[in-house]
Amino acid sequence: MDAMEAILTRRSIRKYTAQPVPDEVIKELLQAAMAAPSARNQQDWYFVVVRNRKTLDELGKAHPYAPVKGAPLAILVCGDLQREVSKGFWVQDCAAATQNLLLAAHAKGLGAVWCGCYPREERVSALRQVLGLPEHLVPLALVVIGYPAEKKSREDRYDPAKVRMID
Repeated sequence: MDAMEAILTRRSIRKYTAQPVPDEVIKELLQAAMAAPSARNQQDWYFVVVRNRKTLDELGKAHPYAPVKGAPLAILVCGDLQREVSKGFWVQDCAAATQNLLLAAHAKGLGAVWCGCYPREERVSALRQVLGLPEHLVPLALVVIGYPAEKKSREDRYDPAKVRMID
């Protein structure tokens, strides 16, 4: 699948089969995430990979919109404030990493959904507690991943009303 096809056909998937995601595929997803651009190349991200069923269920309780039931995998994308060189840019850096992760998952035949955490303090706090994260790691996005048990069609979301051209 080429880049434009991946971008234009990626959709949020919330239902998964029980098939586990192989370790080598998880590594590829993380490689894609870590290939994202970051301010001053600070690479201030940190990833928590969760495959344990009990922990996945706890994540579902901590995040009200995370469809972890039946999902074999979740990756929490965090900003590492100790690695931050350009203050405040961790949010953009981790968002770019999250988008790369979603596109890589789609390209590998997986389904995924981005469940926002930051800036909702109740979600950040709950996820920190479930995973035992220190204060310098800030959960930005919980990405639930698995082989899709649903299929969604491509949508054309281009809206010229949201574009201003200056020649």
